Amino acid sequence: MSDQQSLSVEQILAGMRQGMGRVPDAIEKSVTADPALIYEHMRSRAFSMPQEGALDDETRTLIYLAAALAGSSHACVQAMADKIVQQGIPAAKVVEAIRITRFAMATKVIGDAEAVFEALNKSEKIT
Repeated sequence: MSDQQSLSVEQILAGMRQGMGRVPDAIEKSVTADPALIYEHMRSRAFSMPQEGALDDETRTLIYLAAALAGSSHACVQAMADKIVQQGIPAAKVVEAIRITRFAMATKVIGDAEAVFEALNKSEKIT
């Protein structure tokens, strides 16, 4: 049994409350439906963000926020907003992370439109 599975669901949720200030509603509801989900979630967290990882907690939170924003995961954005407050991350760093995410998403749209630009360029040459 892994270290995470030696903890009860209540202990895991209490740890999440301590680290983020609250437990996301989706997590609370998932443990009622299938308690195994929280264990898998925590296993994935330990894999993604090991205790002795290369990144500090602030950087991890900002990356997670950016991924949540880019992926339109409202629950994760809220969870990271809670964690930002809990960790006391300066507003300037948070806003910069949001701006970088916005720029990356704008660049994605331009990149995704490459075939459209190519078609327009071909049609311009024909007319």
